[in-house]
Amino acid sequence: MELTILAVSFTVLLLLGVPVAFAIGLSSVATILAAGLPIAVVFQKMVGGMQVFSFLAIPFFVFAGELMLYGGIAERIVRFANSLVGHVKGGLGMSNVLGCTIFGGVAGSPLADVSAIGSVMIPLMKKDGYDADYAVNVTTHAALVGAIMPTSHNLIIFTLATSGIASVSVLSLMLAGLVPAILLTLCNLAAAYWVAVKRGYPVRPGGFGGWAAVLAAFLASLPGLLVVVIILGGILSGAFTATESASIAVAWALLITTLVYKSLTWDNFLKACAKACKTTGVVLLLIGISAAFGYFMALYEVPQKTGELMQSISTEPWVIFLMINLLLFVLGTFLDMAATILICTPIFLPIAMQFGMDPVQFGIIMLINCALGLNTPPVGSVQFVGCAIGGISVGQVMRTIGPFYGALAVCLLLVTYVPAFSLWLPGLFK
Repeated sequence: MELTILAVSFTVLLLLGVPVAFAIGLSSVATILAAGLPIAVVFQKMVGGMQVFSFLAIPFFVFAGELMLYGGIAERIVRFANSLVGHVKGGLGMSNVLGCTIFGGVAGSPLADVSAIGSVMIPLMKKDGYDADYAVNVTTHAALVGAIMPTSHNLIIFTLATSGIASVSVLSLMLAGLVPAILLTLCNLAAAYWVAVKRGYPVRPGGFGGWAAVLAAFLASLPGLLVVVIILGGILSGAFTATESASIAVAWALLITTLVYKSLTWDNFLKACAKACKTTGVVLLLIGISAAFGYFMALYEVPQKTGELMQSISTEPWVIFLMINLLLFVLGTFLDMAATILICTPIFLPIAMQFGMDPVQFGIIMLINCALGLNTPPVGSVQFVGCAIGGISVGQVMRTIGPFYGALAVCLLLVTYVPAFSLWLPGLFK
């Protein structure tokens, strides 16, 4: 009965449009009242869920991303990407993909990525004769790479969600995401090029500017790009921990945007501070409330019951992994990324491990699925921002989204069924 109340109340609240954090909290309160337990248990679990030292990395990574968004790094990255591939068929689309990938690696946030690169590239692509739906689809799908890059705070959230189930280090996840990020970028480039050729988009006049122009653009963007190298190099060398690396990222972002580029104004600094505070508050609220929700899922054996249901359908690992991906995709379309990670990891990770999947590999699969949900209605925040910039409706974008969804699906299936894509690099540095 209590499990039924938990599931039904949560689903009904979501359908009524109640924000995810409040839906989780209210369904937890309803369940504990039905169970006859002290309501203080909910608040104890919430406070305990947020009191984790490694969570200090979340506000720092978020703040670093906002500083880079408002500090003018995006424009330099766009110029570098355009110098590489701007001269080929559909070159602006491919430049967009590379620009989003590079900035996503620096900022670690798909939403910041589409806001920064999209504000530059989408109007430019429309001006050069590209359709608005193509410009938006290229930008929003390429921006998803930021979810699995080393600066993504979602990596920290996933390590929290695995507590008590498996031991997953932040460094392993950071390394595990690099090869899938490259794979996802290649898939996005292929989709952007294929659609550009099919629609007959023109080659930008002027041709290839030469390697000297590429080198100049690269050197101009290099200070911003070094943040990923500093983070991984510092952790691997033992100079600082994964948590401390986030504060290093903030210090580096402040240094290059104020002293090197001199592009961060006081007003933009205040905007970055306010946005980082708002995002951090939302994420930590979700973490705390999800800790209480997870307590009830463990108490009423939700993972075990879900595993039994899936095994009643099939006992083949590849079928189980496919079902997990489908369920994560569906849930990700209704939930925010952090909420999906916190709610679904305790349910599906034990099942995936039972059928031989490494927790680190599952983490990357989870993040890719959640990122895909960011670009799918009804809670596709990345898609909404892209459509707002492009001045086009979500319905128009969804009608031509097939090739880009296909590119992400290819990447997801490869990461799911070829463990080396996510486990080779962490194993190399182990």
